[in-house]
Amino acid sequence: MSGQRRGTAIAMTDEERDAFLRTQPVCRVATVGPGGHPHASALWFVWDGAALWLNSLVHSQRWTDLDRDPRLSVIVDEGGADFMRLRGVELRGNIRAVGEAPRKGDPLDELRVPELLFADKYMGGGTFRYDGRHGWLRLSTEKVVSWDFAKLRRDR
Repeated sequence: MSGQRRGTAIAMTDEERDAFLRTQPVCRVATVGPGGHPHASALWFVWDGAALWLNSLVHSQRWTDLDRDPRLSVIVDEGGADFMRLRGVELRGNIRAVGEAPRKGDPLDELRVPELLFADKYMGGGTFRYDGRHGWLRLSTEKVVSWDFAKLRRDR
């Protein structure tokens, strides 16, 4: 995974990035749609410290796009009207489906951690609930860029 070249003064440390990705509720996913046109959508996700996991509807434009072209860009950000509160992470790479699609719960070691993280984050803990409509996508990250504009205040 390559690091960022520009904006190192506002880049998050690995620890800051991991904490940020673990706590944010929504990411924005950009895929390459038909004819090369981009398609963007919001989605729940989990970060296991090494990979971003998306739990996506199998019958969706996103899944269809990724089946055709596995390249993906994801933005996780927060902020508001105050420029100095903007922070976020962009991850780029290739995606692959993991497990059966749609997921029905066949035991799979590779999905044990993402499903526990997802249940803790979005389902109040306990066990992951399978709905027979979603599948798991794992992002193999090639590039990560982060920003935290609050760091500009610290430099003064």
